[in-house]
Amino acid sequence: MNEYYRSAYRPLLALDCVIFGYEEGTLKVLLTRRKQEPYKGAWGLATGFLHEGESLDNAAIRILKKQTGLDDIYMSQLQTFGDVGRDPVERVVSLVYYALVRVDAYDEKLLEQNQAQWFSITALPKLMFDHEDMIQKSWGKLRRKSRYQPLGFELLPEKFTLPELQTLYEAIHQKQFDKRNFRKKILATNLLEKLEEKQKGVSKKGAYYYQFQKDKYDELIAAGFNFELKSMAFGS
Repeated sequence: MNEYYRSAYRPLLALDCVIFGYEEGTLKVLLTRRKQEPYKGAWGLATGFLHEGESLDNAAIRILKKQTGLDDIYMSQLQTFGDVGRDPVERVVSLVYYALVRVDAYDEKLLEQNQAQWFSITALPKLMFDHEDMIQKSWGKLRRKSRYQPLGFELLPEKFTLPELQTLYEAIHQKQFDKRNFRKKILATNLLEKLEEKQKGVSKKGAYYYQFQKDKYDELIAAGFNFELKSMAFGS
């Protein structure tokens, strides 16, 4: 190593993962108890340091796998947090990713093993470091991005009803949408496949189940299709 590199300051690089889930009409975040000082026992995000020879994305995948037991997870890099005093022990720069997880696919045994728990996005406990800021900025990015990418389907089971889909987007955006307008415009995307099966035990008539056609969406994007959910489903 030459003198130019040897003389450079070397802070620690951590990765923090904001894991979103959706259940019973509520957008949730997966938090875990910290097992070491400082802030031992406090609630925070899934976190870990970058390993030697590891790419940033692979480090995030490793942390998410340890926390959720899942491999194929939607994740996206948010931003870097690097305030000088954010960690009282060492200078730690943190790269934040946010991820979307289907709660029904999550191994609940890991909750106890990782001392983890799902919390409503609107009722978070006191968090360590700057994790509250990380969550709020990730939520803001999720709201904005869900207007032009169909990210919401990453949080739903493989089959869902239109009312369930609308409730999800209302939970993400914390606002109500007109039922008729939402249904008309979301179906206009032609990305949902209507199934023969109906939901049972909710109403006499029952709502039909739908599936998101991811392969069709990928083909349309590759062909230059502009998926603009903002104008399609939000009436703006």
